Amino acid sequence: MESTSALLSLAALSQATRLDAFRLLVLHEPDGLPAGEISNHLAIPANTLSSHLGVLTRAGLIKSERRSRSIIYRADLDRLRDLVLFLLKDCCGGRAELCEPLLAELAPCCP
Repeated sequence: MESTSALLSLAALSQATRLDAFRLLVLHEPDGLPAGEISNHLAIPANTLSSHLGVLTRAGLIKSERRSRSIIYRADLDRLRDLVLFLLKDCCGGRAELCEPLLAELAPCCP
């Protein structure tokens, strides 16, 4: 991942509603959620949500697909992985011992 792509992703996640929406979609992988359910979970109007989903889509963090009359949104876990790896590789600066505590903390969440 290049710095420009990382900055775009981080900027998209730097707003509370977008971060909440992205976290919600990660929780609902692999099935995703229709826009109406996201709106209900977050208690925000559909037009406001649409704007936030657009920012997340342009940042490559979510994808959408039409199923019948609904649009289903899903988190792009590959993009999330790339972003986290980009940050971790830069944080260590070639010194793996600096990231060991972080990696140990991440291990229980990913059996």
